[in-house]
Amino acid sequence: MHYPAPGQPLAIKLINRVGRYLAKLGWAGPTLAPEQLIKKVQRRTGLNDLGGGGYDVALAALTESLQSEAKLSLIGRIAAQNILLEQLEARLQLIDYRKQRPEVAEQKITRPLFILGLPRTGTTILYELLAQDPAHRAPMSWEVAKPMPPAQADNFTSDPRIEEIEKALGKTEMLSPGFKSIHEIGANLPQECIAILASSFFSDMYGASFNIPSYRRWLTAQDMSEAYRWHYQFLQHLQVDYSCERWVLKTPPHLAFLEALVAQYPDAAIVQTHRDPMEVMGSTASLSCTLHGAFSDDIDPVETGQHEVHYFAQMLNRGMAQRDAMPDSSRRFFDIRFSDLVSDPISVIKQLYQHFDFEFTDAAETAMRTYFENRPRDKHGKHSYQLEDFGLSRECHSPLFADYCQRYGF
Repeated sequence: MHYPAPGQPLAIKLINRVGRYLAKLGWAGPTLAPEQLIKKVQRRTGLNDLGGGGYDVALAALTESLQSEAKLSLIGRIAAQNILLEQLEARLQLIDYRKQRPEVAEQKITRPLFILGLPRTGTTILYELLAQDPAHRAPMSWEVAKPMPPAQADNFTSDPRIEEIEKALGKTEMLSPGFKSIHEIGANLPQECIAILASSFFSDMYGASFNIPSYRRWLTAQDMSEAYRWHYQFLQHLQVDYSCERWVLKTPPHLAFLEALVAQYPDAAIVQTHRDPMEVMGSTASLSCTLHGAFSDDIDPVETGQHEVHYFAQMLNRGMAQRDAMPDSSRRFFDIRFSDLVSDPISVIKQLYQHFDFEFTDAAETAMRTYFENRPRDKHGKHSYQLEDFGLSRECHSPLFADYCQRYGF
């Protein structure tokens, strides 16, 4: 397998070639220095208050890792700068809007439903199905990417930002040919919490997109209280003009921060999906290489595979330890095996609702069945990979997941 993908447009390859030539002449490329990024976005917006919560420390750790490890191409450096500027701008605007509308801070986030588990364990299809319940509000990709102004109920499916974000997301497939065959994206699809956390700069959105293992290690060691406070405030903003009975939310990395999540959302209901980890590690490594290949011409699949398998093993082990420390774990969590979800998703969801004492209405069931029946598999092509492509094997790496597999019967 080759990264970046051979199908990447010639224009991008030429720009990156020019970037390599200029680098030899001493040109560093677009700045990723935090202080310069902050000044630039403050001038652009006319706003100055970026709040607290340690965002500056996180931004410094992130940019240091981007510059020292990510091996960014010229396109990658331009993209990284644009992403950081967009997140800083969103942060400035959200804080300013909150000052202008006191009712934002008065919003209550009640009994949110979180989905977590290793990637490729059914979290995405479960998320999309639960989002069909009229009682549920899932953050859509377009409103997370462009949160100003807050979404309105009367044009939620026709907001002009949808078309804008759909075009922007189309560039992902151009930079990372084959990405959609691994993980479908769309402006009108539910977005993960890593995108909500991105403007706190405590987010694995960056670790998923770029090869920055030191930032991931730094992030995993942090007290995430302020990050989840920002997550709460973001949801308050999104729901101020359009709310439903319950938020449904999802991202695998919540596994590593269950303690902070529950501290911020004490009434949270949490679903964890399960699958033999070595059945998903090849796919996860392939996804990472495909994404990293959008921003770097120097991708080592074996090195990436080693980073991924150790990162997710640590995530699972942290999640088990934090679950064990919760006295109400059996009530708060509901576990789903991937095989059960694939074979009969509606029955599994009914059990989920019963466990949390949620009402499973006829309208919810009809909407979920209709969505599932009209959601084609392999819509964007088949995802092919082998563990060996990434230097992974059951013999060498299964022991990393021994405790998890023993607990959940794999």
